[in-house]
Amino acid sequence: MRHLKNYCLFCFILCSILSCSQQKKINGASLVSPPNPVDTYCMDQLQQINANWVAIIPFAFTPQNSTKVYFNNTHQWWGEKSEGTKKLIQIAQQKGLKIMLKPHVWHHHKWIGDFSLYTPKEWQIWEQEYSKYLLHYAKIAQQYQVELLCIGTELKKVVINRPMFFNQLIPKVKKIYKGKLTYAANWNSLQEVPFWSSLDYIGVDAYFPLSTEKQPSVATLNQAWNPIKKQLKIVSQQHKKPILFTEYGFESTDYNTKTTWGNNGKHPANTQAQANAYTSYFQSFYKESWFAGGFFWKWHLTPKTLRNPEKSFTPQNKLAQKVIQKYFK
Repeated sequence: MRHLKNYCLFCFILCSILSCSQQKKINGASLVSPPNPVDTYCMDQLQQINANWVAIIPFAFTPQNSTKVYFNNTHQWWGEKSEGTKKLIQIAQQKGLKIMLKPHVWHHHKWIGDFSLYTPKEWQIWEQEYSKYLLHYAKIAQQYQVELLCIGTELKKVVINRPMFFNQLIPKVKKIYKGKLTYAANWNSLQEVPFWSSLDYIGVDAYFPLSTEKQPSVATLNQAWNPIKKQLKIVSQQHKKPILFTEYGFESTDYNTKTTWGNNGKHPANTQAQANAYTSYFQSFYKESWFAGGFFWKWHLTPKTLRNPEKSFTPQNKLAQKVIQKYFK
């Protein structure tokens, strides 16, 4: 009888440890900023899918060949401006959701990772503009006790060309904001970031190409993730920081894991392919102790922002939503 009691106690402790480990995962959704004010009901469904975090994204804009960073402008959507950002933070907190505030510069006609300038003077002006933008939202993050602040998103050539910029900017951020910090590196530029030691999470926008098949099986995708997992584990151990997928996601189309970052709707709709991709993601990563979780791309708070919903990244009202609900739980 004593052995049976000891065995039961061991099982209870083991289950508790596994349960705590699961609870610590960041089960996050990247929110699409609404164009107009919203009320608390807009996040009800996030609770139904068992999300415990949201990413709120106050976009800024840099025109081509410009040193300007425009943000909090009247022409922007309500949710992208300071007023909307603050309100979305408050709504999320009322719903018991933790928050990553994720400033993201949008570059007209080009991917922001390819943004670059020609002269030191141009770079200095842009860096002043970007610093103003980031520190503005660092103050909001501190004011509302936001749990996590992302200091940049996919600024690949900025990091390569101006490595000292972030080394100087991060201490300025830390003087204002006392929460956790990350940076969202594109999937193919993780190793080029020289300042991971100054942050709390190694952030990855995880659009890794996985398969050229039309609708790869979960097993095929699990196999494709294996070498990527090994690389990410090495990076995590190297820097002694957990890996966080600051973005991940899959379109609901054929070939959605070939160019995982998007196909602009050119392939036929396929919700099963999207569900398979999400299932593989959870099976591949959620048991790994070095993996902190992530924020799927993306979740619409209002129907007005939905474009081509049958093929888009959102899992809302698709097979993938049930997959997310299951694994988030």
